[in-house]
Amino acid sequence: MPTFYHAPHSRSTAILTLVHELGDPADLDIVRIDIRRGDGSGASDPANPHPEGKAPVIVDAGDMIRERAAIIVWLTERYPSDLAPNAGEKGRGPFLSWLAWYAGVMEPVAILDYLKIENEDLKATFRDLPTAVQRVEEALADRPYLLGDTYSAADLLVGGAFAFFSQMIPETGPIRAWVDRCQDRDSVRRAGTEDAEWMARMSSSA
Repeated sequence: MPTFYHAPHSRSTAILTLVHELGDPADLDIVRIDIRRGDGSGASDPANPHPEGKAPVIVDAGDMIRERAAIIVWLTERYPSDLAPNAGEKGRGPFLSWLAWYAGVMEPVAILDYLKIENEDLKATFRDLPTAVQRVEEALADRPYLLGDTYSAADLLVGGAFAFFSQMIPETGPIRAWVDRCQDRDSVRRAGTEDAEWMARMSSSA
């Protein structure tokens, strides 16, 4: 049975949300773990198989799947749904491209912007946050979601970043309404509630 190691209130929450979107597959075990967090809280968890002590990570028959984009591809292939076009279907290329773009461009430029790091070589490689935001605005100019009329796991990942870094959301344009649509889902509310309950239990037992 594949096992998903989840650290509540972390990047891993996007994967928990996806698991709920996929109908909570019966053959996927969820193990909640602690991690060392940026604010100094938390601790490395001996139950975590990730070699760097991070989350999320999935282990399946000895294979380890790391990084959210890879995990999203793995989950949506193992548990097919309307959250991701299948290989060979229209939209598969844009779906994979958004996942890779998020990991390779969006998150780096968001972190660089948050840390106020200015470097021309980095900008030449990744561009900058305004350019990344513009790419999303262009994609949403004539459609409600990144791939068209239907919510997908790409919206879950990219939209979640805008929800977390809300200062990135422009005052005008389509992004705010898109983020609101992406967050107004039972899977998002359920994952948030479960994370909060787990964190509360850990705090009370400390």
